[in-house]
Amino acid sequence: MFNTKLPTLNELPTSRQLLRSTVTALGVAAALLVAVVMPSEYAVDPTGVGRVLGLTQMGELKETLAQEAAADAAAQPVAIPAVQAPALAQSAPQEQAVAAIAVETVAEPAPVLKSDELTVTLKPGEASEIKLEMLDKATVSYEWTTNGVPVNHDTHGEPYNGPNGYFHSYSKGQQVKGDKGEFTAIFDGTHGWFWRNRSNSDVTITLKTQGEYLSVKRVI
Repeated sequence: MFNTKLPTLNELPTSRQLLRSTVTALGVAAALLVAVVMPSEYAVDPTGVGRVLGLTQMGELKETLAQEAAADAAAQPVAIPAVQAPALAQSAPQEQAVAAIAVETVAEPAPVLKSDELTVTLKPGEASEIKLEMLDKATVSYEWTTNGVPVNHDTHGEPYNGPNGYFHSYSKGQQVKGDKGEFTAIFDGTHGWFWRNRSNSDVTITLKTQGEYLSVKRVI
């Protein structure tokens, strides 16, 4: 039960007022349709108000996006079901064995042993040096003797591109008439013997080498 007071007959709108309100509403709706909806949705702007308000540009953008979407849909390729290729037949055992042999790495041949004999003669105060080019882990045996005059000697090695002045000494001695032995290179480089004659007589040194070296030469 409501306590709201019912309007009197005089307070109700007349038919003319209702008609005028209806016509006004239709006019406003038509104006909104022409000035707002048509420019923003369809880029149609008969009054020019939509472009001033930026609505026509919005509609043009929507139309462009719709056209691009339709073009993309038309350009989509038709999916074709993939056909699985038949599996290749397995190679016969004999063919597999031949392939394995073909890719097998050929082992490098063992280093060839070399042997040389060199002779140098030194005057009092002179020095000489004979070097072997050797790879890391290569081994050489040697023997050298003088004609009876003692000399100072140093058997050593120097790595390729090593620090300036760096060397590794295998053996050394002073006032000796000969030496023999064996050494193994600890790096790639030159390895050999240095002699100096500190006596007052000429001295002749004979060096014999045998082992895994690439070359031999007198440096000094």
